[in-house]
Amino acid sequence: MHPQQTTSALTACALALLVATQLFPSTAHAQSSVLSKATRTSPSSEPAVLQPAQEAAATAELAALATKFGKKPNIVWLLVDDMGFGDPGCYGGGIAVGAATPNMDRLARAGLRLTSCYSQPTCTPTRSAILTGRLPVRTGLTRPILAGDKLAVNPWADELSLPTLLGKAGYATVLSGKWHVGEAVGMRPQDIGFDEFYGFYPAQKELTQHVDKRRYPDLVLNPERLAMLDRTGGSEALVHGFKGGATTDIMEIDSTDDMAEADGMLKEFTVKKIAELAKAGKPFFLEHAFMKVHADNFASKAFEGKSASKYPYKDAVVEVDAYIGEIVAAIEKAGVLDNTFIFLTSDNGPQRDSWPDTGYTPFRGAKGSAWEGGVRVPGIAYWRGVITAGRESDELFDLMDLFNTSLALAGATASIPTDRYIDGIDQTSFLIADEGHSRREKVYIWNVADFIAMRMYEYKLYMKIITTDAQWLDIDATTEHDTGLSPWLFNLYIDPKEEYPVGHRMNAWLASMGAEVNGHRATFKQYPPKNIGLGN
Repeated sequence: MHPQQTTSALTACALALLVATQLFPSTAHAQSSVLSKATRTSPSSEPAVLQPAQEAAATAELAALATKFGKKPNIVWLLVDDMGFGDPGCYGGGIAVGAATPNMDRLARAGLRLTSCYSQPTCTPTRSAILTGRLPVRTGLTRPILAGDKLAVNPWADELSLPTLLGKAGYATVLSGKWHVGEAVGMRPQDIGFDEFYGFYPAQKELTQHVDKRRYPDLVLNPERLAMLDRTGGSEALVHGFKGGATTDIMEIDSTDDMAEADGMLKEFTVKKIAELAKAGKPFFLEHAFMKVHADNFASKAFEGKSASKYPYKDAVVEVDAYIGEIVAAIEKAGVLDNTFIFLTSDNGPQRDSWPDTGYTPFRGAKGSAWEGGVRVPGIAYWRGVITAGRESDELFDLMDLFNTSLALAGATASIPTDRYIDGIDQTSFLIADEGHSRREKVYIWNVADFIAMRMYEYKLYMKIITTDAQWLDIDATTEHDTGLSPWLFNLYIDPKEEYPVGHRMNAWLASMGAEVNGHRATFKQYPPKNIGLGN
């Protein structure tokens, strides 16, 4: 156990969880209820459904690929910021909502389209979770780090990141684009394992708020307030940093026009970097994290008015889609497409607070919410010649699973730490085996430091709910409530908008799902969460 992982550092919420585990104990290796088919193979890892046939098939295929190419596969993540489930055409959006997405749609047709892929409710939690395989409540990175935040400790100091572990396995590791998981020395991408970082530490809105007088006149037109913001020390620059080397500010964001062209510059870097990495011969891990379509969106000159909608958000979707096509084309041009695993997703649901500068989800809620609209995101897995084209699955996938899956692809599962709890699951066989099934049985949904809900099969159980008290203000005008006498249980197959709880009246599994909740809570007794001073 790490020094910071002590009961003195627990939040009141975490203490409540520990009390609950005393009332409803769960042994380390037992299944929590008869409803579960998952097996816990280690007290420090999430139980997984064993799929021996597809796991054997996936292992054999990876071995054959290693023989064919003479090295492990490349891993490329394409992470869009705040894109809604309903934005890409392949998820019901595209031309139907005023912004065609031919490149995303093409990847979906040529790969595996996941319809129950889950993120965290906001960006910093998701971005930390996919790089650690751990729920944000365990690392302390429970909400976005914003201007003026002062953390008590560096949460990365005792975490083992994916780029660190892949680097030890012989991979070159690069992050291009948005970081938003800490910009103090020791928390930057180049400090936590990436060989190279080219991008921005914060989100778009935080970069433009000091120059956008139409949206933030009380800041931009007030020299005293602007000086206060400057004293927070937040970066407003495009940064280029190297592990163990120099970190340089390439350019300052001095206007909204600068921000409008940022994703184009990031794309150019990534395209060039792919050619360099392929030529170098080492396997590589590249995370390209788009700045768009997070508010505030400003249309690039090349894409202004290119969407049917003509609104800046929709133009941004068209721009991101075009760059996805260029990045995939660069991988093919470099001659490594057949040995590259690509995963496309969003870090959370759309930020409806910024409407109309926001995306679309068909589900209840949005960014900042534990409702499906906040956490169910597009997920497309593509690997030419390996993942069967045209596959679709509604089985569960959590973006934290990318941690374990990437290490499995690298042949480095032995490096997954056992001295802390790992919430990710190796989903390699689910993704690459023909007709593969998910090894994940449950998704646990936390919002900041509160355990809100659990999805299991087509059911979703709420211990707490967050109501939106003003239309679409899913962050700025919300209230959290306990559910009362009974948890709220929804059947997402008959009620995907989560409008009518079925509870014990129409479902036999309320008690069994409660046992599964307590099994999850019990993991915090042996592996307490960290408190880094972030708070609500």
